[in-house]
Amino acid sequence: MKKRLVFLALAAFVILTACADPDSSDPNDPFGDMIGLSSSSDAQPDTALRSFSLPYFKNRTLDPITCPDGIHQTLGALLYDGLFTLDETLTLRPALATGYSYDAANREYTIALRSGITFSDGSPVSASDVVATLRRAQISERYAARLAEMVSVSGSGNTVYITLSTDCAGFASRLDIPIVKTGTEDQMIPVGTGLYCCAEDDKGLYLTPNLHRWRQGTLPIARIALKDCKDEESLPYAFNAQQIQLLACDLTGTTSASFSGSGEYIDAATTVMQYIGCNTGTGIFSDAALRAAVSAGIDRVGCVNAYLLGHGHAAQFPLSPVCALYPVSMEQTYSPDNYLAALEAAGYNTGVLRTATLLVNEENPFRVHAARKIAADLSQYDIQISVSALPWEEYRTALTAGRYDLYYGECRLSADWDLTALLGEGGALNFSAYADEELTRLITEDRAANPDRRGDTMRALCARLQTQSPFVPISFKNISMLLPSGALDGVIPTAANPFFNLPDWTVHWANAEE
Repeated sequence: MKKRLVFLALAAFVILTACADPDSSDPNDPFGDMIGLSSSSDAQPDTALRSFSLPYFKNRTLDPITCPDGIHQTLGALLYDGLFTLDETLTLRPALATGYSYDAANREYTIALRSGITFSDGSPVSASDVVATLRRAQISERYAARLAEMVSVSGSGNTVYITLSTDCAGFASRLDIPIVKTGTEDQMIPVGTGLYCCAEDDKGLYLTPNLHRWRQGTLPIARIALKDCKDEESLPYAFNAQQIQLLACDLTGTTSASFSGSGEYIDAATTVMQYIGCNTGTGIFSDAALRAAVSAGIDRVGCVNAYLLGHGHAAQFPLSPVCALYPVSMEQTYSPDNYLAALEAAGYNTGVLRTATLLVNEENPFRVHAARKIAADLSQYDIQISVSALPWEEYRTALTAGRYDLYYGECRLSADWDLTALLGEGGALNFSAYADEELTRLITEDRAANPDRRGDTMRALCARLQTQSPFVPISFKNISMLLPSGALDGVIPTAANPFFNLPDWTVHWANAEE
């Protein structure tokens, strides 16, 4: 589930963003600077640390609701906690909350907060702090989509109440949103409940252990210095120069910058799915049998290894394979023969050629190369697929207008694996207005299912998706945590928190007394 490798030189360095596609890069050679990858057995000599520093941008807020994606979100994992958290298998765990109950009839969550917990300044955490944060989050760019179904949120004492517009038993998985103290949200560094809090001395801003933290365990790093970096482009240099000791990166992202150095990285699974979208409304892919054949013709493992450089998990269904709900037993074995059999069963091996175009945004060279490989593998019989790489705005416009046969897409799902955006009426990613009454029923049933029934409802949903294939999952991406080689042991990062198990880390200091 996690990979630990050594890098000597890397390209496509990017601080993890959502699904935006900003700057362009050369789509013809995404791997030109990517050399010297080797296993940890061939690692460079271990690095003993004299200090531990993280990057930050001095004049940007650390408010976890409004700060940009990237390094301030990484710092936020040390300063703030959510009601719940997601572990390395994307399983829900309690954090500031001890648990919840769900009243399906009234679509209401009742969430119990831990008793006696305080913020880093010693003031008590109350339901009003949670309510204020969630209300801000609901109108924020980062969290608005996941909280769109929240009709109301209120609280009293140590209890929070959330009412939803639709039945959603898995909504708690969306509540890993960091909570800040009411009244401090406009400060550059709001007050939180995390393992650390901010302090400043003559050496500058730094993180120090939160003496009021609710989580148990000794912290292996007593002081985390904050390195003021000019911009994102300066981060690779800062890491290579050992000015900072950890970065959370998407190594196959869109914005690329050449990076040379030595170290290691540990991957964590995310909910970011790459997939082939099908125009189910017009053209040859309005045929469900042909769409299912396309799914049979994609070498997902090959795509992950070659075009995500191993930083992901091949997936035939729209939920991460690291999740316990993923129906491994339902997977179909990939082979060219199986693809041919599926095409023949659908009536597309008759010698009558059909042409189609696969759209991809040109800014991401990894996706462009993956799209070309997929198109080539699918174009062996009646179906001949060409690839059109478009600038992001043209790509998005074409999808919105329904001017496509297939497209290579990427989206971030919520951890309850809700497919409303992709398949719901008016869904933001349902570009061809796909509708299937049985699939809608199964999605509704899965959303309403209690945890003890979720395995059954998810298998039923995946079985219907397997035959209808309105979109074809390819993989779920990983985020990578870059570290100095051999300096840290026992690190288990998660998608949102590189420091998920920080009290269990072993740090190798240059001076054992440090």
